Amino acid sequence: MRHRVAGVHLGRSSGHRTALRRNLVTEFLRTEKIRTTRAKAAAIRGQAERMITSAKRGNAAGEAKAVHARRLAAAKLNDPQIVKKLFDDIAKRYAERPGGYTRLIKVGPRLGDAAEMVILELVEE
Repeated sequence: MRHRVAGVHLGRSSGHRTALRRNLVTEFLRTEKIRTTRAKAAAIRGQAERMITSAKRGNAAGEAKAVHARRLAAAKLNDPQIVKKLFDDIAKRYAERPGGYTRLIKVGPRLGDAAEMVILELVEE
């Protein structure tokens, strides 16, 4: 039974999994499109969407909440430039959108091991 078991382990230890998610989310927000396996994309999709929503709320709220939201985002991302891009560019672009900022496009199996590959990208308006 899978009672109280949350998240996807991705065949890695907890530290390796945390680093993988941070790197994937950082690269996803940097390039706004990433090609990866379906399991990894599903694992980071929710985190990326929550970060965009948090950035939107931080921009709309007062100064103290905006600083707090930036610090929370900086704790989860590896690059300060990406935090700046998230709040100044991406959050403003999706200010009127109530959610659903990403899409998964299936691209078929990977040649080496036949893992199902997808493209995770930000939805254009």
